[in-house]
Amino acid sequence: MTRIVLVRHAQSVWPRFGEPDYDERPLSEDGLAEAESLVARLTALAPAAVLSSPQLRAVQTVRPTASALGLEVATWHELREWDSGLVPSADWETPCSYSWANPAASHGDGESLDELTVRAGEALARVAALYLDATVVVGSHGTFLSRALISAGRQVDWEVHRTMPMPAVYEIRR
Repeated sequence: MTRIVLVRHAQSVWPRFGEPDYDERPLSEDGLAEAESLVARLTALAPAAVLSSPQLRAVQTVRPTASALGLEVATWHELREWDSGLVPSADWETPCSYSWANPAASHGDGESLDELTVRAGEALARVAALYLDATVVVGSHGTFLSRALISAGRQVDWEVHRTMPMPAVYEIRR
């Protein structure tokens, strides 16, 4: 049985409204402090590995824990945030709530939430296969974590997702 500790990234700088989000968007100063505050909690779990989305804000959230453990952060493309096809806007809740109500729908060339749920489930299965009987910390993003939890049989709806804190930590076993 593998214990997978899912970590939503800490507070990041805001995306630029009207422009595609970018992978190198960092944590804010508060977010960097929040990442440091996770170290004691996460190192106490004695993870064998620290994995992350390649997007900077996720890496920055788990890097202090990896450093404290003498581990490197391994980035996996499949742990990245939802490729929604949406451009950040002040009215982000309207199209996102639509997607949660219609998870098979996609925006333009974006990934549907159903497709993200499959990707998240496959990523969790890969973690479990590679780290059998170990604990693994996985840094990622809110929508990825919500859909990963759903793929693991948890009940997550739009309201739970919408109010997920930054950072957030969830454990699942595979």
